Amino acid sequence: MNVNLVPDDLWDRIAPLLPVRPRRHRHPGRLPVPDRVALAGIVYVLRKGVAWRDVPSEVVGCSGVTARRRLRDWTEAGVWPRLHAALLIELRRAGLLDLNDCSADGSHVRALKRGDHVGPSPVDRARPGSKHHLIVDRHGTPVAVTLTGGNRHDVTQLLPLLDAVPPIRGRRGRPRRKPRRVYADRGYDFDKYRRLLWKRGIKPIIARRGVAHGSGLGKVRWGVERAFAWLHQFKRLRIRYERRAALHQGLLELTCSIICLQRLRRSF
Repeated sequence: MNVNLVPDDLWDRIAPLLPVRPRRHRHPGRLPVPDRVALAGIVYVLRKGVAWRDVPSEVVGCSGVTARRRLRDWTEAGVWPRLHAALLIELRRAGLLDLNDCSADGSHVRALKRGDHVGPSPVDRARPGSKHHLIVDRHGTPVAVTLTGGNRHDVTQLLPLLDAVPPIRGRRGRPRRKPRRVYADRGYDFDKYRRLLWKRGIKPIIARRGVAHGSGLGKVRWGVERAFAWLHQFKRLRIRYERRAALHQGLLELTCSIICLQRLRRSF
């Protein structure tokens, strides 16, 4: 197994979250592939963007079929959102998470195999596509990510995206579940959603359509643009190959966790 795919600090955080496989006493068969080796296969596909059948077992230590099967099992067990939430708590405890100012945006990706949460993309000649919706803190740290069809408007997913933010502890008092201010571009310019944000106690700072550029929102919104660049450095996320939306969502959450862990490493 290539240890660079699953470093010790990543494995130490994932291992306690993995479900325990029941032991087979009768007819045990072959020994199962170790979880860390299977995770290396998942990370290899996530970084390289290759098909599961093309995973080199001599480099990773297991076949791509085994890695995909573990991805399915761990996604169904809810491993990835718990991992992301745990890393957000670590960041907040270390004073590296600024939830006062958050930015939200969406990004289109082509979906080659259709499936759940796929729709005609308005920016890709109505080809099948999906959309990544992301909310980040002031430093560009991913706080929550969701997946929808490519024909869903960004503003309709703003409230579900806020609902996807987990309770983030790490400081004395109640856990944080919402930002104080949300920054967004002109695609979110609807007074209805401004009122809904005010009802939640969140101040909307959204650019107005028809107004000349130079509002200054880019001083905060650059974080979400950079986060999308980080996200799509993982080649498997540039194009959606998974027919099952839950598997692609799991890869998104795993990538957000890796980005959070990289921010923790830079702080030391």
